[in-house]
Amino acid sequence: MQNKKTKKYYPLISIVTVNYNGSKDTCELIESLNKITYPNIEIIVVDNFSSEEDPIIIKRKFPNIILIKNPINYGFAAGNNFGIMKARGQYVLLLNNDTIVEPDFMEPLIAKLESDKNIGAVSPKLRYYYDPKIIQYAGYTPLNRYTLRNNAIGCREKDTGQYDKDYETAYAHGAAMMVPMDVMKKIGMMSYTFFLYYEEADWCTRIKKAGYKIYYVHKSLIYHKESMTTGKLSPMKIYYLNRNRIVFMRRNISGFNFIISILYQLLIAIPKNALYYLLKGKIKLFLAYYKAIVWNIKNMFNKEIYENPML
Repeated sequence: MQNKKTKKYYPLISIVTVNYNGSKDTCELIESLNKITYPNIEIIVVDNFSSEEDPIIIKRKFPNIILIKNPINYGFAAGNNFGIMKARGQYVLLLNNDTIVEPDFMEPLIAKLESDKNIGAVSPKLRYYYDPKIIQYAGYTPLNRYTLRNNAIGCREKDTGQYDKDYETAYAHGAAMMVPMDVMKKIGMMSYTFFLYYEEADWCTRIKKAGYKIYYVHKSLIYHKESMTTGKLSPMKIYYLNRNRIVFMRRNISGFNFIISILYQLLIAIPKNALYYLLKGKIKLFLAYYKAIVWNIKNMFNKEIYENPML
């Protein structure tokens, strides 16, 4: 008697993307997702109160998506959390709306997570969309415990196969990271304290503290429309980068390392950066930097900074 052919199991993957005045990019992302070889996905678009366009145009073009319209701009972390709370999948893939995926990008990510239940998050290889042979991300180095800065492995290098192997990495990339729903039920979602920047580093730190590993998966490829250059620094970017760098430190560093880190920020980093903006006549950037520091002083005893929203 012949054995019946085993039916392949395709777990449902919930893909969450946050939209803010970017319907063109969001639609292009969904178009690329509609061409993938993996057969079982749901796409959740969270609109963070777009001010320049009606996100309903995305739903009209792609009626099968789930569209969540937030009444205000909650930021990147909270926007993703709204999508996660709506997700039904065994795995949740957070994708920036300015990414384009390869047709076969999904399977390697799932295979990696399925191969080891101690893996709590995975990210694909990212290349620059406008320079498609150039790597943006092939893993991250750990954050320096004092300066709270790190580097993306392979960034701005031509892809010649030098990172064509899977390996454990310090952090997943916020533009494209897949996390099992079971992991999120244990550790919670991204902290609402972070509006922009450092939220995925904080989340990955919590994932690792819970005993899970994070992997870079080389056979999965995504293109990111982010520019290779750092771009013009805006007051908003200066504010959230510096505010959240200190928030990350407060949430994740303790003891002697915390003392050294805060002394470095107070005695070296903060005076140096403030003086630079003043000497360059960048008053708006200086004020944004100043406000970032003042926010942390005013919220020195705010316990909400340490809260983690649970599913």
